[in-house]
Amino acid sequence: MTKLERTMRRDWDERARTDAFQYIASWRKDWDEASFFASGNEDYVRLVDPILQKVQFDPAGKTMAELGCGAGRMTRSFAQRFQSVTAVDISEEMQSRAKSYLESFPNIRWVLSGGGALSEIQSDSIDFVFSYLVLQHMPSKQLVCGAVNEMIRILRPEGVFLFQFNGSHQPTMNWKGRAISSVLDGLASLGLRAASRRIASIAGIDPEMVGKTWRGAALTSAEIGDAVRSARAEPIEFPGAGTPMAWCYGRKLPEARE
Repeated sequence: MTKLERTMRRDWDERARTDAFQYIASWRKDWDEASFFASGNEDYVRLVDPILQKVQFDPAGKTMAELGCGAGRMTRSFAQRFQSVTAVDISEEMQSRAKSYLESFPNIRWVLSGGGALSEIQSDSIDFVFSYLVLQHMPSKQLVCGAVNEMIRILRPEGVFLFQFNGSHQPTMNWKGRAISSVLDGLASLGLRAASRRIASIAGIDPEMVGKTWRGAALTSAEIGDAVRSARAEPIEFPGAGTPMAWCYGRKLPEARE
């Protein structure tokens, strides 16, 4: 693992220990187990099922991989519909929670990744690959594009991919917020993480959201499209293009990768 990937693992392990549910689904602070997993099923119905219907993909009897399974919020929904699920995450702490919640599902294979690489998964072995609220946290465009390449590598020819990314280059904070965040990120990148967390607490900022492993890289749809095509797949559509909740879905080309 690179230093940056080790930082990603450390940060997400700490977020898992603090409150796994909140840092996976940060739009709510009062999650319990029932509501957390219910939200995962709602997102499957809202986000995944319409795309699979569009591309005429039936999950019954199929294999899928989820990049960034976290504590298993959507993994349960996949395991209820697909024959087998490969659940991937960089955080051992997140994954240990997912395993405990989903221990009754024997069709889930757990893979601890080193970052964007999916080296434990064979090429051309998966029917459907999915990622949500994951790529937006990756600290560099290179890592995002590498993860896209890996997702497509593991797909079988004509396999389907669906992933979300941050497609917005518009500021999400005012200038004061951007200035404070820039200082905190700079301190963290210099190894002064404890100081950056103390300053964040004083400024009323959640210390777990300090650093580039939370506010990751933004890419345009054109950049994502280039990454997809270079991996020998074809994007079909970019729903939400130009927003923080941009999506890309499509198919791997019929011929196998060389």
